[in-house]
Parts: sequence; structure tokens; C-alpha cells
Amino acid sequence: MQLFVNGQAHAFEAPPTVSQVLDRLVLSQRRIAVERNGAIIPRSHYGNCHLEEGDCLEIVVAVGGG
Repeated sequence: MQLFVNGQAHAFEAPPTVSQVLDRLVLSQRRIAVERNGAIIPRSHYGNCHLEEGDCLEIVVAVGGG
């Protein structure tokens, strides 16, 4: 199956959860926000939010500074 993450296609053998996508992209330990098809996903739902063919994720990484 294919998903789009920040506009780039990513292939998965089975429908992943948001957590699995973040693990694969080495983002699971970062401060991020995830949007699926235009809707923000709460961090508490990452593990049980199963993605579907063609879903579009936008992932924003928080950067600190001053």
C-alpha cells in the first residue's frame, strides 16, 4: 500500500499505524505534529490510528530556538 508523507510516496506491505510510520522515519522520539488528510491526530491516538491506501500525512517537527 502507498501513503504520502509530506508529499513523498512511501510503500508499506500492510496498513501501518501512525506510530509505525514515525518509527520507520525515525521521528518517534521527536516533538512533532501529525495531520492525516487535513485533520490533526492527537499523540495519544498514534498507536491505534491505522492508515489507509492513499492517505496523506503532513508531519511537522518542532524546532526550538531563540
